Amino acid sequence: MRTTISLDDQLARQVRRAAAARGLSVSAFISRTLDDALKRQEPSETPPFRLVTVRGVRPRPGVDLDRPRALEIQDDEAQFSRGRR
Repeated sequence: MRTTISLDDQLARQVRRAAAARGLSVSAFISRTLDDALKRQEPSETPPFRLVTVRGVRPRPGVDLDRPRALEIQDDEAQFSRGRR
């Protein structure tokens, strides 16, 4: 397949030098370089999510997991209301 790519001047000079050093045409050098780079990429397999809990399997009584900010609000109210009497 024929295609056209655009390279900045500095990169084009580096590609020409590297191709000449290996005795390859610029096209063959780019083709081999891309082929090597694509072969090196390993598919990233995301490990399955595992929720780690401490002391038990259920949340504390009164904790609504659908409202996670509620815990922070309760903590803030407890912390900042102590000195206001």
